[in-house]
Amino acid sequence: MTSAFTAAALVASGGAIANEKLSSMADDPSNWIMWGGDYTGQRYSQLDQINADNADQLQPVWTFSTGVLRGHEGGPLVKGNMMYIHTPFPNKVFAISLDTKKIVWKHEPSQNPDVIPVMCCDTVYRGLAYHPNGTIFLQQADTTLKALDAKTGEVKWEIVNGDPDKGETNTNAPLVVKDMVITGISGGEFGVRGHVTAYSVEDGSQVWRAYSTGPDDSMLMDPEKTIDAATGKPVGKDSSLKSWKGDQWKIGGGTTWGWFTYDPDANLLYYGTGNPSTWNPNQRPGDNKWSMTIFARDVDTGMAKWAYQMTPHDEWDYDGVNEKILVDQKIDGKDRKLVVHFDRNGFAYTQDRLTGELLVAKKYDPAVNWATEVDMETGRPQVVDKYSTEVQGEDVNVKNICPAALGSKDQQPAAFSPKTGLFYVPTNHVCMDYEPFKVDYTAGQPYVGATLSMYPAPNSITNPVNPDEADEPRLGTFIAWDATKGEIKWSIAEPFSVWSGALATAGDVVFYGTLEGYLKAVDAKTGKELYRFKTPSGIIGNVNTWKYDGKQYIGVLSGIGGWAGIGMAAGLTDPNAGLGAVGAYKSLSQNTQLGGVLTLFALPDSAL
Repeated sequence: MTSAFTAAALVASGGAIANEKLSSMADDPSNWIMWGGDYTGQRYSQLDQINADNADQLQPVWTFSTGVLRGHEGGPLVKGNMMYIHTPFPNKVFAISLDTKKIVWKHEPSQNPDVIPVMCCDTVYRGLAYHPNGTIFLQQADTTLKALDAKTGEVKWEIVNGDPDKGETNTNAPLVVKDMVITGISGGEFGVRGHVTAYSVEDGSQVWRAYSTGPDDSMLMDPEKTIDAATGKPVGKDSSLKSWKGDQWKIGGGTTWGWFTYDPDANLLYYGTGNPSTWNPNQRPGDNKWSMTIFARDVDTGMAKWAYQMTPHDEWDYDGVNEKILVDQKIDGKDRKLVVHFDRNGFAYTQDRLTGELLVAKKYDPAVNWATEVDMETGRPQVVDKYSTEVQGEDVNVKNICPAALGSKDQQPAAFSPKTGLFYVPTNHVCMDYEPFKVDYTAGQPYVGATLSMYPAPNSITNPVNPDEADEPRLGTFIAWDATKGEIKWSIAEPFSVWSGALATAGDVVFYGTLEGYLKAVDAKTGKELYRFKTPSGIIGNVNTWKYDGKQYIGVLSGIGGWAGIGMAAGLTDPNAGLGAVGAYKSLSQNTQLGGVLTLFALPDSAL
């Protein structure tokens, strides 16, 4: 541990300048330099050339085919006159000149295709990272992390972050902080023990690694100083070990395949951990800490400042990896530094990001029924026995659980507008039947232990934007959310889950994509639709924006796939395949087809 802390100290001393440069680049709305636009993950742009008055004049202006057919999550990065595009497996990277619209360089990794069946829910990849020293970071599916020269594509260095033979893969977008690149690990469905790791941007040497489960030292948790935000007290010695049966923590999941955000003032990294392994709760009694947890860690050392477990002893696969959005807002008249999280379990959490204090926890889809509420004194959800897969027992098919395992929202990141004070959230409106069964662990083999089927949730949301849609069956909604009160302000019904990342702008326009393939622009204040365009394939990518040569552009990757589109992406037909998703989304094939394409939109010159 001494060497790790020495390396951490060196990174801290040399990284401040790099951090300031990257923050400065992110502050320039001409760029889109990291997955969330900036460190807050707000996915908000100060650009307002496209606004609520002229968005109806948008038009597609350029397209680019990636040549890959699987699900395209994430979105392009833009720095100056260069755009960087990624793909799902085999994780190609394209550097494209905005001056010429030509490929400057392409990197196409050589990966063993045996990694494909080890990836749980399609071969997606969520995005690249950029460092001011001129490096693009690629996190490959086979866990290889590569540093590429931003000008030439030359590989500067590469390291291996995990072992696919044990079920470890990678799908997350790394985050660059100071002179570190931070990445997670996937594989909760294969009994992987989750971790987050910081590597030096200079040579790929490991700075620190924090596991999600196990002994305190390997989790970088101080039993006396790390706060359990549910109780406000220190976590205590061996808090994780005491919450597992025997050595189950060694294959306990808690993987970290979601998004990372960072508060430079507090020097804290925020992220979430995934489901405990196995999906059969009867085989792992206890709270199974610290799966399903929001962590705040000192970015220099990796030490956990606070942790909050949202779904203790998860019984439904409600991963906690969704983005943690950092905002400053008033609650009860008091200025607060907040972290806001829309969890798979259907509850939206508003917390003090410095202390972890829980301020608001409310359902953001009224169909949620597995718990009645979150007890604000204990921080624990109040589980309904009827929908408890453990109470009902092994080999019992528990029906009508809402939400389904893919959650009221999965990885698709929300956006926040400082102008309206609202969050714009792409959601799933899906329920499930869930039958747990006994499963034995074998390294590199699925360690699920449950059979699922999914279907539309009851029509429980009235749509004030389009009231006639209130009774239409649907699998998704797009909502505006007040995180200070825990209230839906408006909602748009969609026939399928909204699986794309949202974008909010200073022009009071919010963008999102649909699984049928429509890019949509809506009024940030009312939800009124302003524009739509059918892209070549279903959209599970994030909508990004930037400015080049005096014009604002909107860019989005289309390419159906991901968990919702796994049936089409992998050619699956059994309704219970794809961990239960194939049957729910079987009609997608009537609306779209496979194929990765980046589409750019802008206003015509006459509208400027």
